[in-house]
Amino acid sequence: MAETVTWPAVIQGGMGVGVSGWRLARAVALTGQLGVVSGVALDTLLVRRLQKGDAGGHIRRALAHFPVRAVADAVLQRYFVSGGTAAGHPMRPTPKLVLQPRRHAQQLTIVANFVEVFLAKEGHDGPVGVNYLEKIQTATPASVYGAMLAGVDYVLMGAGLPTEIPRLLDALAAHQPVRLPVAVHGALPGEDHHVALDPFAGLPPLPRPRLLAIVSSATLAVYLARDEATRPDGFVLETAVAGGHSAPPRGRLVLDDAGEPVYGPRDRIDLAAVASLGLPFWLAGGQCGPEFLTSARAAGAAGVQVGTAFALCRESALDDGLKARLLASAKAGNLVIRNDVRASPTGFPFKTVPLAGTAASARTYAERPRLCDLGYLRTPFRQANGGVGYRCPAEPADEYARKGGAAGETEGSLCLCNGLMATVGFGQVRPGGYAEPPLITLGQDVSFLAQLGDDYSAADVIRYLR
Repeated sequence: MAETVTWPAVIQGGMGVGVSGWRLARAVALTGQLGVVSGVALDTLLVRRLQKGDAGGHIRRALAHFPVRAVADAVLQRYFVSGGTAAGHPMRPTPKLVLQPRRHAQQLTIVANFVEVFLAKEGHDGPVGVNYLEKIQTATPASVYGAMLAGVDYVLMGAGLPTEIPRLLDALAAHQPVRLPVAVHGALPGEDHHVALDPFAGLPPLPRPRLLAIVSSATLAVYLARDEATRPDGFVLETAVAGGHSAPPRGRLVLDDAGEPVYGPRDRIDLAAVASLGLPFWLAGGQCGPEFLTSARAAGAAGVQVGTAFALCRESALDDGLKARLLASAKAGNLVIRNDVRASPTGFPFKTVPLAGTAASARTYAERPRLCDLGYLRTPFRQANGGVGYRCPAEPADEYARKGGAAGETEGSLCLCNGLMATVGFGQVRPGGYAEPPLITLGQDVSFLAQLGDDYSAADVIRYLR
């Protein structure tokens, strides 16, 4: 007998680094809708929370439930600082992502994803998902495995095609060793580049989460659905106004007077074609309103995904001061949200809010020393000797050029990793006292604030949508 699935009507978007933290995902899941934690850079977030003293003891409580206690204890011993590090003190670095990571680095990623999902699921049976970027391939096996150890219900993945993820989920559910292919720029035909993971031994099988692929066209949905090996369990169809990264326009890139990409008829998603695949799908990007949920369902969708409304609610981890400034600016009618084609090292357009004092403001960008010390968005590339190196357009231009990158690609490129970390209160402090500025991303539709106001909860958003 086929399984009967009750799909959520609302998916809370997995925004930024830590904005969609466990508190927000838990609040949404408690309403019966799908709460989603952002799975990007959770190892660094865990390390910095522990170094700040783990206020409330939540991290330590989750670590006590990790199924391999010795691994959790090792993370705690390495990074926890009782009472927290002194203000203005630089925080301990996190191992960078590479094709052949050390065991303790992979275990840190596993533990960090377990902790975030465990806390989001703690004390209720509502659905919880985790959102990853396909672009960050070197972290994927360890990240997904950690989330699965905590019983995550859904894995959502965008910024690329998750063709390998169905097989990855199947193998990790049985704790089988996995190898995930990694794209290496300039790799020669026949060269094998991958990241491997050996799961823990002696643990019972894990529930396999459902996979939702985040795509921007019916063509991509059809491509994934055509083969059982690549077929996800559903789709999130995301338009260009959604927060964070978005797909570039199809065809030749044309910019408007503000320097933003122009989208046209070719970028409209053929909903009938997606519906004909027989898989559930959700509409995302400018969907925050009961009328959008109604029209989505009329088009055959299971519901909508909403991000920005949740990013500005009480339970989001966006810094309270920044949140207040954003809400005040929106209320005054002068909130600017740009779709910047140069900001992200990934090459995808990325939404930025150029508030004064943030990395997206021209003055702050010019004053920030260029460096890349977190490296989540680095691109692996083939070196002349056949080895693999890593480069990022947000690093110093001379270093990027020395690694074979075009110097012009560094112009306007922002350090998303450090900026987004600062947006949730965990920015690095440099020697001499320089503090990393925040970088804010939101979707380009904030019309919902006319109904929700400037102080509302995640449950209020659900009530408004329903």
